Amino acid sequence: MRKMPLLLVAAGSLLAACEFLPKAPPRPVDDRPNVVVIFTDDQGWADIGTQGAVGYKTPHLDRLAAEGTRFTDFYAAQPVCSASRTALLTGCYPNRLGIHGAIGPRNTHGINDEETTLAEVCKSRGYATAMFGKWHLGYQTQFLPGNHGFDESYGIPYSNDMWPWHPAYAHFEDPVEKRKRGYPDLFTFEGLEIADPEVTGPDQMRFTTDFGDRAANFVRAHADEPFFLYLAHPMPHVPLFTDEDSIGRSEQGAYGDVIEEIDDSVGKILDALDECGIAENTLVIYTSDNGPWLNYGDHAGTTGPLREGKGTTFEGGVRVPCLVRYPGRVPAGRVSREPWMTIDLLPTVVKLIEAELPEQTIDGMDVWPLLAGEPGARSPQEAYFFYYHQNHLEAMRCGPWKLHFPHGYRSMVGMTPGSGGTPGKYDYNVKTGLELYNLEDDISESKDLAAEHPEVVARLSKLADGMRARLGDKLTEVKGSENRAPGRVEK
Repeated sequence: MRKMPLLLVAAGSLLAACEFLPKAPPRPVDDRPNVVVIFTDDQGWADIGTQGAVGYKTPHLDRLAAEGTRFTDFYAAQPVCSASRTALLTGCYPNRLGIHGAIGPRNTHGINDEETTLAEVCKSRGYATAMFGKWHLGYQTQFLPGNHGFDESYGIPYSNDMWPWHPAYAHFEDPVEKRKRGYPDLFTFEGLEIADPEVTGPDQMRFTTDFGDRAANFVRAHADEPFFLYLAHPMPHVPLFTDEDSIGRSEQGAYGDVIEEIDDSVGKILDALDECGIAENTLVIYTSDNGPWLNYGDHAGTTGPLREGKGTTFEGGVRVPCLVRYPGRVPAGRVSREPWMTIDLLPTVVKLIEAELPEQTIDGMDVWPLLAGEPGARSPQEAYFFYYHQNHLEAMRCGPWKLHFPHGYRSMVGMTPGSGGTPGKYDYNVKTGLELYNLEDDISESKDLAAEHPEVVARLSKLADGMRARLGDKLTEVKGSENRAPGRVEK
């Protein structure tokens, strides 16, 4: 019998409902806030109701927007899974830490033990910590959540499409059966052993529901103490799955069904916070790891007016939904167009909970004045930099300006998208030169202004040279002076 690695195991069984737990007196609203981060996978900028979703409803996300602030210019650090998650949890550009792309089941590297995660920051202040869903920062034991600050964890070690069960290679005749079938080698639930890879594994149809339930019950179990909850939904990354009862619930089809079920999970967490009387003392952040995987067509999300999608450093690949609620501290019903990035979350939480910054250099900065809506608050970063592939500096944003450096990228423009979960083919032969866009006037990055504003190109290029000196850039063959190594195990 082939025993699967025991990864992302829950510390205990599902917890009882709030009304059956001992009632703790409400914590004062000026106490250290709870922190809840909900991180989806491949959700497009326009895939929430307040940013133009069509064919499905997101009432709980709309509630977050109404009761908090919607940040229209929020960025993932890179347009791909593992790198993006590294930035969120460490406050570093992922290439600083040697994490690129998506770590797969045959890789032997992951997050280094010497790096400090957001969970470890919170634990240093006595927080209970939990992670549910998709990890994707390395799947060997030393890389798992329990070794990086999480008291409790449960989920999958990498993406739910990892080989050999990628939908491009796994062909099932019945589309409903395809959505029901488990992908056994991916899942690592407590006590699970897989003897035959053809045996159906844990049911992906329950993933969004189960992870949402666990997250809500973690809130209930720790309502009397500060906590950090990280809910990283594997959806809407292909292959798409929902509960059987949710199949066909939306007008949009499978993708809409998935988003509505994710929205349900958000509602469960908000309800748990309300039931336990701690909503006023909880910072809730909802966002995505990158833009949609466009070649999947009707099984992918949308970017609205943004150009391109996942796997590119155009806006559609790195600009993602962001909703932030902290009643009485983050203004309700506000829309902010000031940019910030996942790297800024850790230092902001450090400020809020009065913790210490990591000893090693990080790239993020405290954006609390921006979140709090303080008069005149601006992003503390002079510029944001977008790396991709193996340390390629492809683009940067500074104020309203977006500067792209010469590089090749993939595009679906003029190509036929896939359908029903089978991908279409990208055009990999497209390239961009040194191009400048004003995002305030041209959110679609359609009019190159480099020739009209050479002084802006020169100023931004100088900033980019400084970043290259620190973190390197293979496109210009510059070796950085501050790059750190990922963790590694023997192959």
